[in-house]
Amino acid sequence: MTDVKAGVEYKINIDGNSFLLDSKKFQLLVAISDTGSLTAAAKSIDVSYRTALNYIEKIESTLDVKIVNTTKGGKGGGGGTALTEEGYSILNECKKVNAIMELHKDVNEIEAEIVDIDDFKGIMTIQMSEFKINIPLNRNYEIGDKILALISYDNIFLMLEPQTSSIRNILKGQIVEMKLENEVIRVKINVGGINLYSDITLSAEKELNLSIGKEVYVGFKAMSVATLKL
Repeated sequence: MTDVKAGVEYKINIDGNSFLLDSKKFQLLVAISDTGSLTAAAKSIDVSYRTALNYIEKIESTLDVKIVNTTKGGKGGGGGTALTEEGYSILNECKKVNAIMELHKDVNEIEAEIVDIDDFKGIMTIQMSEFKINIPLNRNYEIGDKILALISYDNIFLMLEPQTSSIRNILKGQIVEMKLENEVIRVKINVGGINLYSDITLSAEKELNLSIGKEVYVGFKAMSVATLKL
């Protein structure tokens, strides 16, 4: 079964209806997909059949869609439960979110708004507090959409001077905190009122002669920014 942390919630939006799908309900959908049986799925996530059925009914009534189809067996049995097309769509979206969260355990999470879309260049511009950055174009988004931008700590580079390179986004900030964690220096930088974290090696910290209060430039490639629609 797909591993997912307890307490995680996935915001599902369908035709204007939204539902917060918690980890238990997500696991139920995964189990139904894997087993083809609501009874077996309920057992695998350690809930009663009635509880599992209530989960499904709650999701369907809130989103106003059918997410499972149940067939009854005849004399020879053969009944089962399967996800509908909408059910599979919800499950796949949750898996995408889960994969991003698993890959980016140490990640900067920043709420932003899409303010420009350039179809020719294949990029979008998003506004984060006092600054803007460019990220890859996602055709499921529109100008005005609210998103969560995710940038892994180890994808943020620190520089003493801005450099022209493949690093598309370069922002000026000030170091407000430095901590040694697992043989790397975790640096907290205030950039336009938003705190960003960067993990750098001990040798890089020494070479840059970093200290609290020092002004630095943070840089990251557009492709290193993952997004989730809010």
